[in-house]
Amino acid sequence: MVRGRGVRGKWCGALLLAAALAGGASACGPETPPAPGGPASGATAPPAPSAPATSDTSDAATRTPDASTSPTTGTSTTTGTSPTTAPSASPTSTSTAPSGEPRPGEVLVEVVVNGGFAGVSNQLVVHYDGSWTSRSGTRPPRTGQQTPAEAAELRAALEDPAYARVPNRPTGSPIADGFQYFITYRHRLVVSGDGERPPALQRVFAALPEGGPPTSP
Repeated sequence: MVRGRGVRGKWCGALLLAAALAGGASACGPETPPAPGGPASGATAPPAPSAPATSDTSDAATRTPDASTSPTTGTSTTTGTSPTTAPSASPTSTSTAPSGEPRPGEVLVEVVVNGGFAGVSNQLVVHYDGSWTSRSGTRPPRTGQQTPAEAAELRAALEDPAYARVPNRPTGSPIADGFQYFITYRHRLVVSGDGERPPALQRVFAALPEGGPPTSP
């Protein structure tokens, strides 16, 4: 054992000498104690921690997300909200409703006569202002003008409540080869023959210009 130690001592001495010449340290010698606070000899120092990445939106996490930020993707969606405008009220019409008074040129009553031996078809039209037109066959129409009193009497006869009760069709027996009269007043048609007429209808015929349309061809 003594011999072995001597051989090892020589061998270590030679290594120390070689190491000294080479400027190195022997692995056989005692380890050099590490500097206070430093890493142990032969150990690899851990890498220095990298600095945290700086983001332009680092303060975004600290802000309260507004209503336009999606809670799942974090993508901000800009939605412009247009102000709601109440519909404007349509202008109220200020036009005055017509009073119902007929215009002077409107037709007051129309009387057509048909029949007879010759089979005539003549017409008399009277307007509210008293003007009238009579047509007979192929002859040129004749025109005339009632006096204000005559026009007023015709309107009164037509507006008489008794005339409103006149039957729309004649109630008596028809006369052979007689005439039929068709009186139109305010969209109501009354048909009369040559026979006896109700007094209210006879009053209307008496107020018509020339007693009614002509019966000649």
